[in-house]
Amino acid sequence: MTPPERPQTQTARRSAQTATLAEIAREAGVSAPTVSKVLNGRADVAPATRNRVEELLRTHGYRRRRAEATRSPLIDLVFHELESAWALEVIRGVENVARQSGLSVVLSESAGRLTPGRTWADQVAARRPHGVILVLSELDEAQRALLTSRSIPFVVMDPAGDPGTDVPSIGATNWQGGLAATRHLVELGHTRIGAITGPSRMLCSRARVDGYRAALETAGLPVDDGLIKAGDFHHESGYRLGLQLLRRPDRPTAVFAGNDLQALGLYEAARELGLRVPDDVSVVGFDDLPVARWVGPPLTTVRQPLTEMAEAAARLVLELGRGDGAAAATRVELATSLVVRSSTAAPGVAES
Repeated sequence: MTPPERPQTQTARRSAQTATLAEIAREAGVSAPTVSKVLNGRADVAPATRNRVEELLRTHGYRRRRAEATRSPLIDLVFHELESAWALEVIRGVENVARQSGLSVVLSESAGRLTPGRTWADQVAARRPHGVILVLSELDEAQRALLTSRSIPFVVMDPAGDPGTDVPSIGATNWQGGLAATRHLVELGHTRIGAITGPSRMLCSRARVDGYRAALETAGLPVDDGLIKAGDFHHESGYRLGLQLLRRPDRPTAVFAGNDLQALGLYEAARELGLRVPDDVSVVGFDDLPVARWVGPPLTTVRQPLTEMAEAAARLVLELGRGDGAAAATRVELATSLVVRSSTAAPGVAES
């Protein structure tokens, strides 16, 4: 005789199907209006009840019908840090697309955390925007499930970690950019080339330094780990780590900085030590922010098309909101390009 199915197995079978709001309410032991309040991010639900309903929504893979999902005329744009001209370029790109579509942009910052807090997710659920764009950020499983259950599409721009094949994302050819920057210095005749990287937990940072390593290895030059300093993409780390590199008795004659802000910090370190760019040390940055053209000397850098990347992310999230299934597993990488200015030159007296 076949034993009866255990409740857990029956739940697992039901979870493979799309449950209705009424079924979830019945299983949670609450009313359908209470489940609706949770879906709409209402605050007047007890925390224990909210957690129970959210868990059932995740278990059943509940996805709100599009007819139910009345959206606000908004795009949520989330940064892990909202500072510097880098963020302004991204905001400009999203605003361009939002304005053409009659939408507004809501800005959020997760105070340096790569994953926004739970309060943010509840606020997004309450706003019901057309979509969410996360910049150098990521979502945990509960947050993904929450947005999915509300039929709120999301796109990651320059993902901090591996977003997975099921998360649409927009990035740049960071490895190729690091390769091009370092190859440029090698072709000028530099053989001791340092690097100031971004945070190792970020994909874009790891890709750039991997490109740097590949350029040196291809040229038959040794990769000296002592010349690679891990920064955080801020001006201060470029200055601090630049001092460490340039105070070495065997200091490098050129440095590839992981972004323009760190390159500018390196400029400051060189000035403090009485060194001239590019006579004593050549410098290459990454991003091509407007300030790269204004500093003295103008900075050689890798152009990352930030505004275009942001526009692509905004268009993609709107396509997903319209139900374009072809966009659901999209990974787009826009090309980087080397912009040569006056901060790089052949090695001078310092190497002889």
